[in-house]
Amino acid sequence: MHVPDREIVFQFVKSSGPGGQNVNKVASKAVLRWSVTSSASLGADVRRRFFERFGSRVTAAGAIVIACDRYRDRERNRDECLERLQRMLAEVAVAPKLRKKTRPSRGAVERRLGAKRARAERKQDRRSLE
Repeated sequence: MHVPDREIVFQFVKSSGPGGQNVNKVASKAVLRWSVTSSASLGADVRRRFFERFGSRVTAAGAIVIACDRYRDRERNRDECLERLQRMLAEVAVAPKLRKKTRPSRGAVERRLGAKRARAERKQDRRSLE
């Protein structure tokens, strides 16, 4: 699944974390904003699964915000944001398999009940010895 670059907005802000004095001067933290609701690259079913899975991370305006400040340079942080978005989309891209209802065979039920009866009998025999 591919999101066009024109749908993604990047903002670079000052980062916390390692970097010494450099951290006060350089805006290396990358903040990705992508409007999930208005994106033409998502199908309706993928969008629904995205909201089910990541709905708590979507803003009231319908955008997902991903911030990355792991690295000291902005390009690596930008790439990290894009990778996170790709992982999120890959997680919801494929529809989950529907569970097929099954029931145990008659033989399996009879074996289970037979074992239960045998266990109960064994315990009953122990009680009569006392």
